[in-house]
Amino acid sequence: MAIRRLKRKTTAELLWPYILRLLQERPMYAYELRKEINRRFGWKPPMVTSYTVLYRLQRSGYVTTEWQEQHGKPARRYYKITEKGQELLQEAEEYVKDLYAKLFKRKSSS
Repeated sequence: MAIRRLKRKTTAELLWPYILRLLQERPMYAYELRKEINRRFGWKPPMVTSYTVLYRLQRSGYVTTEWQEQHGKPARRYYKITEKGQELLQEAEEYVKDLYAKLFKRKSSS
């Protein structure tokens, strides 16, 4: 039960680092991001949560959007990480590394 809760807290409830990490590689549309999170990280984010997080990231200036025409299909909104988003992801990486070290690294006895 405790591990299931930990997994939920570090996946669905903490979606933005996963999104920003994928957007570092290339711009993607929302459905593509959900599929890629499932493929790369092994879990499927809820649909509504995905769009809510993307909206908040955009509103806060961490991602931008651009509509792109598709051959014979409706245009798609592609999300792209901004410099501000890159900085946020770097801060998140430093935080997680520090947390991991504090929780799991054994200190050598002197």
